[in-house]
Formats: sequence, C-alpha cells, structure tokens
Amino acid sequence: MKFRIYIFILLIMIFFKNNSSANYEKTFYDFSIKDISGNQLNLKEFKNNVILLVNTASYCGFTKQYDDLQYIWEKYKNNNFIVLGVPSNSFNQEKKNNEEVKEFCEFNFNITFPITEISDVKGETAISIYKWALENYGPAAKPKWNFHKILINREGKIADTYSSLTNPRSKKITSRIEELIQE
Repeated sequence: MKFRIYIFILLIMIFFKNNSSANYEKTFYDFSIKDISGNQLNLKEFKNNVILLVNTASYCGFTKQYDDLQYIWEKYKNNNFIVLGVPSNSFNQEKKNNEEVKEFCEFNFNITFPITEISDVKGETAISIYKWALENYGPAAKPKWNFHKILINREGKIADTYSSLTNPRSKKITSRIEELIQE
C-alpha cells in the first residue's frame, strides 16, 4: 500500500512539474521584435529587468486590464521592471493595424509602457518569443486568451504565468514581481 502511494505521489510530481528550471538554449533577452511604431526592439535592452509579457487586444472583455498594467508599470518601473504589451489578433479581437492600436492605447489608457507590433502569439505563426516560452515552460506559457501574462525573471527565464482572469494588480502577481525584483 505504501508503495502505491509513493508511486502515485511520484507520478503527480512528474505530471505537474514546473519547467522554470528548464535548460534554456536562449533567454528572453536573445530575441528582438518590432515595436508598435515599426522600430526594431532588441530585448537585450531589457537585460537584468523583470518583465511582464502580456498579449493584449483592443476588443476584449479584459481590455480594461490596460489600466492595471499601466498602474504596475508606473509602480515598479524604477525598480528594474518592464511591462511589454504584445497586441495580437490570435483571438480575433484586435484592431486592423499598429497605428490604430497605438492611438487606442494612448488615448483610452494613457499607455507609456513598451508595446510591440501586432503579432501572433499561438500556433505555427506565433512570434519567436512565444514559441520559445512554450518550448521552455510548457503549456502554461501558451496564451489561452488575450491578456495572458508571462513573468520573466532577471536571467531572462520564465518565472511564472498567469491566466487572463488574473488581474495584473492582484497580490498573486504583484507579490511575485516584488520577490523577483529583490533577487
């Protein structure tokens, strides 16, 4: 009987294993992407910062989280923290072009954190940082919907992920950000 319990516990531990200690060939900082204005954004510029990577959309029920993302950006940006928004039409809820997204974010939410060009975040057409996240962290890194959050530590590795339902200002996210900033 004890042997069965041991096997059961071992199987559960393997099944729910967190991949944050994966053997990364690349880190987040090894990638680049275009920003919302079409300029190349080398993610090495963010080295030694904690990053909250969020796929966003203008026509989503979670779009009001832009306010919360701006809030945590302003709260922690002087402590080596970056919010990086990735507008995406992967769930068919984004505007038609980068200029419209930029105007929408600035006018409606006064966004000042970095935003990339509109990009796919899932499937074969996903941009490289999202393919990298899935490869190194597993299914928890794959956005199931808009405003999925991936928290990157100072080493450029994934520390945690959060669903669209988890508000950026929640204690769950902010306490983890504060912990990573202190490391």
